[in-house]
Amino acid sequence: MTSPGADAAPASAKVRAQPRRLALLGMPNTGKSTFFNRLTGAAARIGNWPGITVDLLSAKVLLAGTLVEVVDLPGIYNLHGFSDDEMVVRHFLETQMVNGLIVVLNATQLDRQLSLALQLKRLGLPMVVLLNMVDEAKRLGIRVDTDALGRRLGGDVVLLSAKYGQGFERVRALIENLLRQHPGAQQGGLDAFREDEDIEAELVALVGESVYAPALMDDARMQRLDRWLLHPWLGLPIFFGAMFLLFQLVYGVGTPLQSLMEWLLLHFQTLALDPLLAHTPPLFKSFVEDGVFNGVGTVLTFLPIIVVFFLFMAVVEDSGYLSRAAFLMDAVMAKLGLDGRSFVMQLMGFGCNVPALMGTRVMRSRALRLLTMLVLPFSLCSARLQVFLFLTTAIFSPRAAPVVMFSLYLASIAIAFFTAFLWRKRFQSHEPLLLELPPYRLPTVKQLFMQAWQQSGHFLKGASGFIVVGVMLVWFLTHLPVGVTPASEQSWAGRIADWMAPAFQPLGIDALQSIALLFGFVAKEVMIGALAVIYGVGQDALKQALAARMDWVSAYSFMLFTLIYTPCLSTVAVLKQESKSWAFTALAVAWPLALAWGISFAFYQTARALGL
Repeated sequence: MTSPGADAAPASAKVRAQPRRLALLGMPNTGKSTFFNRLTGAAARIGNWPGITVDLLSAKVLLAGTLVEVVDLPGIYNLHGFSDDEMVVRHFLETQMVNGLIVVLNATQLDRQLSLALQLKRLGLPMVVLLNMVDEAKRLGIRVDTDALGRRLGGDVVLLSAKYGQGFERVRALIENLLRQHPGAQQGGLDAFREDEDIEAELVALVGESVYAPALMDDARMQRLDRWLLHPWLGLPIFFGAMFLLFQLVYGVGTPLQSLMEWLLLHFQTLALDPLLAHTPPLFKSFVEDGVFNGVGTVLTFLPIIVVFFLFMAVVEDSGYLSRAAFLMDAVMAKLGLDGRSFVMQLMGFGCNVPALMGTRVMRSRALRLLTMLVLPFSLCSARLQVFLFLTTAIFSPRAAPVVMFSLYLASIAIAFFTAFLWRKRFQSHEPLLLELPPYRLPTVKQLFMQAWQQSGHFLKGASGFIVVGVMLVWFLTHLPVGVTPASEQSWAGRIADWMAPAFQPLGIDALQSIALLFGFVAKEVMIGALAVIYGVGQDALKQALAARMDWVSAYSFMLFTLIYTPCLSTVAVLKQESKSWAFTALAVAWPLALAWGISFAFYQTARALGL
């Protein structure tokens, strides 16, 4: 259907000729980003917990025969709030010209979500309303009279399942029809930004006229699951048990794939690289094989495990379980000056600290944001993960490796909690947590693999430059000046290592390993490649070289230091960008370094005193 008077611009709107633009709006957890991806083909982040969209995303797509910019605005609950995301949306709508609005609502929660549509109606802009998750609504017995709803909202209303594509073609046709009828961009009126007590009464009337829902909205299976998963005593043990099972699966599936990658790289070197470099100068051959190929090749062997890890994490995230983890942890986090969202951000930091830091924008309190940003770099990110995966498989038995890895994840959480507890009075916040628990969902196989591949691709894209430059620098440090024994005391690396030795010897970290830690400040991804270059060996031989130089105590001390010490340069840059404070950035750099030395020292010296 078409809204009355669609051919004429609303009286409250200003019209101006400019490139066509559509604004995509909705509450958190409505599947807005999923629809954005399906419409534009863009790789927006998809996650099943409230507040995942924290910044403006835009993409251009061909609609109605012309190129149209679609802007994905942050998820908000209303236009009158004062959180960062609500102010971003309000500022965009007040200042930007658009051809129309695409409003995404959760069809299972229309009794709450239609209030936003009623506020947006007052902008006087053309609007298409998408009732997403229609598959879940049907399962819950919810029915919607879209014609009646459209008449009251003054725009087209259509049922949609963005995840499965159901109703997508009709949605696209309605959007193109809106663009044809409203070729000029408009700026909305200001009535929508004024508080109005009549909205609640209008919402009740609208829901009563157009939405039918059975008395019991949640199905019995969801309630039974929540009784266990949100149990005040059993909920957290179940969560940590699920995380431990995840790491067992990652190792069980990923290790054989890692061995296959090592085999392929070894055969490539034997059959192709060695013959190609056979007649080149020895120093050049060493640079290519020991510096570039062995360094980068060692890192590439982790790609299978990284993909598997992100695949299983996507299952946990998209199922709706992460929101429940935030709910479970909120009471604990409150004692530390944080809230459940901080814990969810820490879990997201397991992929990469950078987007997790940017995700703190959903928090209204600056003090809460700063304290959360101070603890987030302790999350065991994917860059550290590859270091630990290599060391655990090199030093520990197949049975012990998953336990060691799980202990490092627990350690990362414990250290973050300790930091928050210590600094909670310096960054005090009284902002309450408002969190809506989404229904449980079964992610599609396509969606899971797409998300895992996107995350792994993002990791490789961000890491590849650092890795190549890093291993080349390590090769130069270990092989120069010309004529010295590689990685000897006479090399540049040896001289730097001797200078740092007094600081690292009490931790059980030898001089050359400290060089890898130095490059780890640039990017943790470089560390294993740096070790391969330092010892002048390939993938398989590096494990043997490390096993000969490290026992489990010194290896665990090395991993503890790597886990805790100063985050990589990209993380430091985002800390400065988000905090807008050099003093806070300096604290976020210095505190982890001091803490890493203290904890590694305490562990190593205690273990040796006990005769381990």
